[in-house]
Order: sequence, then structure tokens, then C-alpha cells
Amino acid sequence: MFGIGKSRDRELDAAVKELAGADTLAFGGVGIAGTLLPATEAYRRVEEALHAHPDEAREKVDWLLRHGSPAGKAYAATLLERVDPAAAREAWASLRDDKGEFTTFTGCVMGHASLRGYATERLAAR
Repeated sequence: MFGIGKSRDRELDAAVKELAGADTLAFGGVGIAGTLLPATEAYRRVEEALHAHPDEAREKVDWLLRHGSPAGKAYAATLLERVDPAAAREAWASLRDDKGEFTTFTGCVMGHASLRGYATERLAAR
């Protein structure tokens, strides 16, 4: 849960910074123990902020989409799906040309994806 005022801003900034440097995309626990990665925890904090403080958080998500690592951009576009589906479609479309790569986790299964391929899959699923 986010604090108030400057504390909330620092928490959101820290979560966005974590996502901006993420090299792995995981939306749940990973490995046998189901451990949450720092990026997954940050994703959940930004998701919470989008509901509690939509204007502030949306600015941060838009920044992440422009400046994040490939995994960070994928997190940003996924966050947009929850609050602005049209913007999410635009984001995924713009990411189809991005050659960046990242690691993926679904439970215990680790994989590798290109942002180009991941974005194309997300658009096809819509």
C-alpha cells in the first residue's frame, strides 16, 4: 500500500525505477518456492498506484514505456491494458519493432522472448 504525499511519490518512483531496469518478465511467483521477483513486486505496486492515484501513476507508466528496458516496456504496456485498452494497443503496436530481449517466467518455467515477438502475441490475443 502506498503512503501519503512525498512518501507515496518515493515509493512509486522506486517501483518504476525497478521496472525500468528489469531484465525478467514475471507476473507471479517463480521457481518451486513461488518467490516474487523484485520486478514483479514493483509491477504490483505500480498497478495499485494506477487505481489509487491514476494521474500520477499513468505519467510514470508512460515514461516507463518510452525509457524502460525491454521487460520494463512490456510491464508498462501490460499495465496500460488495465486502465486504457486503446493506449495499450498503441503501445504494443509500437513495440512490434523493438528487437530487445528479456527472460520470462511462468511458474517454474523459464523462457526467453523478444519484445517484438511478445508484442505481436499480445496484439493477436486482443
